[in-house]
Amino acid sequence: METNKNNSSNSKPSASSLRWGILRRALLHRAKNPEDESELGMKRISRKAAKGFNLIPCQLLHHDPNSRDARLCYTLPIQGSPKLVLTQRVDNDVDLTDFEICNRYNIDNTGLVCQWPSEDVLAYFCLSHADLFRSKRVIELGSGYGLAGLVIAAATEALEVVISDGNPQVVDYIQHNVNMNSEAFGDTTVKSMELHWHQKEISDLSHTFDVIVASDCTFFKEFHKDLARITQLLLKNVGPAEAIFFSPKRGNSLDKFLEEIENNGLHFSITETYDTEIWKHHQRFMNGDDSWPGYDKDHCYPLLIRITP
Repeated sequence: METNKNNSSNSKPSASSLRWGILRRALLHRAKNPEDESELGMKRISRKAAKGFNLIPCQLLHHDPNSRDARLCYTLPIQGSPKLVLTQRVDNDVDLTDFEICNRYNIDNTGLVCQWPSEDVLAYFCLSHADLFRSKRVIELGSGYGLAGLVIAAATEALEVVISDGNPQVVDYIQHNVNMNSEAFGDTTVKSMELHWHQKEISDLSHTFDVIVASDCTFFKEFHKDLARITQLLLKNVGPAEAIFFSPKRGNSLDKFLEEIENNGLHFSITETYDTEIWKHHQRFMNGDDSWPGYDKDHCYPLLIRITP
């Protein structure tokens, strides 16, 4: 990943440099005088605020102040659905080891920083559209702590759910969360997987999934080609299959990714108003709800992208 190289005082910070600023601030969160990142810019990109969209209520169960981890309980807002307990990093807590691993594997570190808003939206959408996953093989890409994949496994009667990420640290959290919630999955097979989008050899996975889901994975343009390619490789090429992505536009970032989708022979549709409840939250934030300061449609509201062979 590259940071913005234009250091002119008159230039507007790029979204990429703002995201790096968040990661830097997470690393140096105890510093009293951080360098001059734009606080407004920090708030404008799609980072989880205190509540985010708050579509799936979350309660802190336990946090040892001597640990980087906390245990949270997610209450799925559909009667009869189980509660899910996830272990996650405390917001804004990363260290140099995290960045060393990112450099080693050519991945970003955003999956460890916090639960991002688009993941909450994806999880809620999957819960509300359980029929899309029933008896299907599903994989979540770039899953972070795995909330959406775990929701699919617990509440949709999917045949199999693979929850993947390219960061081995994140995959450890995913596997821990799979183990912790195993009794909620019924007959659904649930696996964690370390999967790098640039992997050339995935013969055991090629064209095996009915549904791919992903959230907030199109931000970094340098990963677009690999993400589009692996989406094409993972989707079944016989029978109905689709990828369901949630992502804000963020300037031309989403458009550039969709160009790569077309270059891989895939088709897509974009839907802005896809759920009444999510749209209601969006409108409230647009009207100045102070639970999400600096909310900006281009950077914060996830569009629904459906990709088919």
